[in-house]
Amino acid sequence: MNRLDRFFEISARGSTVATELRGGVVTFIAMAYIIVLNPNILGGTDDVAGNSLEFEQVSAVTALAAGVMTILFGVVARLPFAFAAGLGINSFVATTLVGSLTWPEAMGLVVINGLIIVVLAATGLRRMVFDAVPMPLKLAITSGIGLFILFIGLVDAGFIASTGEASPPVGLGSHGIGSISTVPTVVFVVTLLLTGVLVARRVPGGILIGLVAGTVAAVVIEAIWHLGSAAQHPGGWSLSAPTLEGAPFALPDLSLVGAVSLDSFGRIGMIAPVMFVFTLVFANFFDAMGTFTGLSREAGLADEKGTFPRLRSALIVEGTGAVVGGAASASSNTVFAESGAGIGEGARTGLANVVTGVLFFAAMFVSPVASIVPTEVAAAALVVVGVMMVSHLRDVDLSEFSVALPVVLTVATMPFSYSIANGIGVGFIAWVVLRSAAGKVREISPLLWVVAAGFLLYFARGWIESLIGM
Repeated sequence: MNRLDRFFEISARGSTVATELRGGVVTFIAMAYIIVLNPNILGGTDDVAGNSLEFEQVSAVTALAAGVMTILFGVVARLPFAFAAGLGINSFVATTLVGSLTWPEAMGLVVINGLIIVVLAATGLRRMVFDAVPMPLKLAITSGIGLFILFIGLVDAGFIASTGEASPPVGLGSHGIGSISTVPTVVFVVTLLLTGVLVARRVPGGILIGLVAGTVAAVVIEAIWHLGSAAQHPGGWSLSAPTLEGAPFALPDLSLVGAVSLDSFGRIGMIAPVMFVFTLVFANFFDAMGTFTGLSREAGLADEKGTFPRLRSALIVEGTGAVVGGAASASSNTVFAESGAGIGEGARTGLANVVTGVLFFAAMFVSPVASIVPTEVAAAALVVVGVMMVSHLRDVDLSEFSVALPVVLTVATMPFSYSIANGIGVGFIAWVVLRSAAGKVREISPLLWVVAAGFLLYFARGWIESLIGM
């Protein structure tokens, strides 16, 4: 136990083994939905060669890659930041890359993207970009991620939904009808209030207690009313019904591991794959940087400059996540903002990651692990953690407008565009323009100008692609 304590610096960070174990469990519960959601996004057949990714296959490799990367990061970086398939990247892969590439070719570009990020981290360039970000923007990124997590929780729970209309674009309840009309959303509300009360009263393990209580209630409700999933029955659970039925054990199908190809460069030329890789690198690079910033501050591990222990190792391992995820056909694996749930429970070290990773491995064999906790219950934890992270905005002086506008744009763009990278890009561009106009140009790092220019290209990539005939 002393060796474990010294290796993970548990006592030095004011934590305990029990707290780390509990935090690791909470993080897994908050992230387990990815085992079901990722196959829904990546599943299907590509339009080029007819290669298909079956649900069970993608689910298995999603859990495998998440387990490998979460444990690797916990042991190397010794931080409580868990990994899984990034939703922004896998959506881009499924909706854009696969329109002109086969699945193996798309995963090949994901691997190349990861190798580039590893090189950028190993050479120190990624750290230089991290250090060039001014503290107000780092605090804005933390708060923006918090608001993003909160928004994800509200949407996943069916508390807020699209109306399908131009105005208002979103509304309360299912289909934005203006009222709560489904039992799963009511379960979310009750779980959220219970968890909020426990956290407000500083009850140890409050988030975990809320998750367990909400899950038990959901299982009982499903056993009585048989709501099923929303895909099968209106008003049902958003992803999978919380039930203990079915065979508890199953051998995972890992046949997608290694199904990677680099033939796209020869088949469709160089320009299109290069533009695809540019987009992947930019999104991966800044999504992870923003999440690292937010989680390290929430865990109290960041110094006055916003950096945290073993930053370089963390950045290198994060890039490796894209290589591992692509090689496993699970799409790029990156640090998950939902790790904040475990941090909110008290996790401060990589031991929590080891626990989360082991549970991901278990989910490959024990089928109910991924589906027993409904998304609506896990969403309650995300909302609570989101509120905790948004509170960091209190440390930003918004009295100067050249600071206020970039900060607020960063915070608002993340949830509204459903992208951490978009929020960072808008904030960087607004910062260099507004601070320069305010006579503070000498305070801006030259590297920040370069990155802001890169984001202009990133935001204009659709126009550029149309010009070159992609």
